[in-house]
Amino acid sequence: MTHDELVRAIQSLNAEDAFRPRFDPAQWRTFTQYLTRHEVRAGDMLLKQGELDRTVYFLGQGSLQVYTVGGAPGSSKIAILRPGSICGEPGLFADGVRTANVEAMTPCVVWALRLPRFEELGARVPAVALEALRAAGAIMATRMRANLSRQLPVT
Repeated sequence: MTHDELVRAIQSLNAEDAFRPRFDPAQWRTFTQYLTRHEVRAGDMLLKQGELDRTVYFLGQGSLQVYTVGGAPGSSKIAILRPGSICGEPGLFADGVRTANVEAMTPCVVWALRLPRFEELGARVPAVALEALRAAGAIMATRMRANLSRQLPVT
């Protein structure tokens, strides 16, 4: 999977919590240069509830399930993520532990944005970093609103 294929997956995701930065093609190229591609096997954990990590992931191919352990009955299953989805976005905003598990349901290709790379992007191309932060914040707000009534954590 290439950077261009990831961008197409992100842009084609039809979901309320989709990543929607206002990037032009050159800004997309710049942004994706800061991402690292990883292949994840079905059953592997991408995010683990309780771990401290500031990495954000973009799902290029496959499906991920989001769930919690030890919560109220019925609150364990949160979401199924499709290609183009993002997870771990609170890590861009603050230190803190993961509030949910994210597990690969199928073989997946994910693209990681680690905090040091995001900080480098912010130093070199602040407009792109700021727009990515705005778009990630919008996702976090959408998910928080949706989960408040169900008392579910944000991934």
